[in-house]
Amino acid sequence: MSKNFYEALKERRSIYAISKESGVSNERIQEVINEAVLHTPSAFNSQSARVVVLFGENHNKLWDITEASLKKIVPEENFAPTKEKIDSFRNGYASVLFFEDQNVVKNLQEQFSLYKDNFPVWSQQSSGMLQYVIWTALAVEGLGASLQHYNELIEEDVAKEWNIPSGWKLVAQMPFGKPVSGAGEKEFMPLEERVKTYL
Repeated sequence: MSKNFYEALKERRSIYAISKESGVSNERIQEVINEAVLHTPSAFNSQSARVVVLFGENHNKLWDITEASLKKIVPEENFAPTKEKIDSFRNGYASVLFFEDQNVVKNLQEQFSLYKDNFPVWSQQSSGMLQYVIWTALAVEGLGASLQHYNELIEEDVAKEWNIPSGWKLVAQMPFGKPVSGAGEKEFMPLEERVKTYL
């Protein structure tokens, strides 16, 4: 890694202005994502996370599907801002789709019934960690990304388009590309309101 851990944490931001350039090879992007999937922790080492990486026309198709789905529920006279937002994601280089394998979750619920109510929660927590790791890793590579959640609207069409196994539940979408502009200033609540320390 070219940056230390704390620099990477600070540079990981929601970047919406991205381009179809990357400056990073597809092979390197795949390597970064593979390492994240391998080494992000999960409850009981369940490894329930599933990832689909969409480059080129597959990336464009994802946002075509999303736009078409939104057209069904957003009135035409109000659609311009929605289209602009989707276009900003389509303007990116590629997208990562995050899934959780529900078959893994169900099997754990059956094996460890005492914790059955916790496994769906732990699955989501593990997914959140993976999203963060990939997001930060992409930032280290000089790529900007944001996290989107059009899950229920697009899940069925996404499953058909890319032959997603029926047990995989869509959790989030991450368009990324070369940043065109920065994220802007970020405000922070006082740490005294958020952290308690007892010595």
